[in-house]
Amino acid sequence: MQKFLLQGLFRGALTEPAPSPDDAMLAELGATLERTAREKLGRGLAIREVDAGSCNGCELEIHALSNAFYDLERFGLRFVASPRHADVLMVTGPVTKNMREALERTYNATPNPKWVVAVGDCALDGGVFAGSYACVGGVSQVIPVDLHIRGCPPDPVALLKGLIALLKASR
Repeated sequence: MQKFLLQGLFRGALTEPAPSPDDAMLAELGATLERTAREKLGRGLAIREVDAGSCNGCELEIHALSNAFYDLERFGLRFVASPRHADVLMVTGPVTKNMREALERTYNATPNPKWVVAVGDCALDGGVFAGSYACVGGVSQVIPVDLHIRGCPPDPVALLKGLIALLKASR
């Protein structure tokens, strides 16, 4: 047993190294997002995230936007607790029958102008949950969607690029 423990200590980790951060690309994306939001709204972007029945993979990537690595609050992006303060609804997962009414109420409580972003493949058409007795389907079957960000789950950089595209294409 002692031999096994010593081998484990001296052998090192068996995991892959973390990818090297591209700080310049992230700073450029964040600055573009902030500039575009200020041009369109005159302030930073407020986002309300809604889980309509997902597996939580997309939520992990969305929450990564607030961690110390991405720290997008420095660029004016912030997540809000109430849809009444939001500009964007980020909806994840297939809409379950139990979440349909809650999603509709959240959409109606969000002031105009508002945008809806469907995040992940499940939000498009139900993904692997399509056809389930518990699912209504994709987000667009319940509320109008302005942008869909594909991926299972989409990474934080794809989320940023999607938000920039949303703001640039908006009225």
